[in-house]
Amino acid sequence: MKDTENQHTEYKQKVTPELEKEVVAFLNSKEGGVIYIGIDKHGTIVGLTDADQEQLLIKDRLKNNIVPSCLGLFDLALEQKDGKEIIKLIVAGGYEKPYYVKKYGLSEKGAFIRIGSAAEPMTARQIESLFSKRVHNAIGTIQSPKQDLKFQQLHIYYQSVDKTLNQQFARNLELLTEDGKYNYVAYLMNDINAVSIKVARYKGLDRIDLIESNEYGYECLVKATKQVLDKLQLENRTSTKITAKERQETRLWNAIALREAVINAFVHNDYTREIAPKFEIFADRIEITSYGSLPSGLSQEEFFEGFSVPRNKELMRIFKDLDLVEQLGSGVPRILQAYSKENFQFSENFLRLTLPASEEIAPQDTPQDTPQDTPQDTPQVEALLKVIDGQHSRQELQDLLKLADRENFRLNYLQPAINAGYIALTLPDKPTSRNQRYYLTQKGKNRIK
Repeated sequence: MKDTENQHTEYKQKVTPELEKEVVAFLNSKEGGVIYIGIDKHGTIVGLTDADQEQLLIKDRLKNNIVPSCLGLFDLALEQKDGKEIIKLIVAGGYEKPYYVKKYGLSEKGAFIRIGSAAEPMTARQIESLFSKRVHNAIGTIQSPKQDLKFQQLHIYYQSVDKTLNQQFARNLELLTEDGKYNYVAYLMNDINAVSIKVARYKGLDRIDLIESNEYGYECLVKATKQVLDKLQLENRTSTKITAKERQETRLWNAIALREAVINAFVHNDYTREIAPKFEIFADRIEITSYGSLPSGLSQEEFFEGFSVPRNKELMRIFKDLDLVEQLGSGVPRILQAYSKENFQFSENFLRLTLPASEEIAPQDTPQDTPQDTPQDTPQVEALLKVIDGQHSRQELQDLLKLADRENFRLNYLQPAINAGYIALTLPDKPTSRNQRYYLTQKGKNRIK
């Protein structure tokens, strides 16, 4: 490692009793930072003997020893450096500053801030100043408009990733206010709510001629997110050109960037005003708009560099549990791999991302009108249909195709084949059940003859 410790980077040879202090210091900064464990202060990689066990220890310590809760504000990842395992602990700047080590309370012994390459004790004046600015209208502190909530959909989504919610799930996922009432996060995760998510399609370059309006939502926000992702995946058709040398396929939008943009809009939207993100498709672009501009203290430059200040840490934690979010701060850099900073527009109350289409989107070119141009005719779908013999689980199909990336399989293989009617589900009413199996329909069998 050639880099040295700095304002955003800390090295630790092993997990020490001072880990919480370093995390608190990053939480109290505006950009957060990264702690590498398994690297000494000189940048020499020493590695860890049991990195998996260390991860569990770190997660437990941060969960129980820091106040306010920092769940959803940190992320742990194992990395290989020079053949040795190290832990990368990513910490976001928090919304409920000042954070402090629970054992020492909100005092100079418990509250720290990052100055240069060190975690320094905060003065009483700094503590008072941050406390006076603390955000109290976060969705975790707002009481749900109704208390008779049901979470069947949320349970199903957790089961689909082999995780089980126990009887304490509401408290563990921070779905309760301090007085034990369901908060607005719980309302968003409830099976039925009043949050409407709109996906609109226009004929031209403006909003004059609306030709299609889809309304999702009124349900668990995770389900709404997946429905919007599936809808835009259908719209993100593939055009194919056959040349003398090769078959060239181009999608309207970069699939990875589009997915990251949609999830960012859901996770970072400000729901305190009961305004949901919206998605609009024009003849030359798609616009994704979320309510709430940049968090206070986070500059546009820091935003583009990937520094994360989650507006809704509870949503971030749930979406990460369900593998919808890969890693803290990774969304914007992934988008910038395909699109430029100029595609982002910031205003006082909104953040809008405009993704230009690779070609004009004419009404007759929609997936419903020209099946030959849709993803179900791609080599990926053809390959999937050829390996199905009877009923298979998702993992079995991935193994048959030798695919490791679950999201790539879902987006480019499975979902397009289902949408085309080539593949059916054994449990259509429970699409995310762990017992779900997939099989060829008669249409699918005819397709591969």
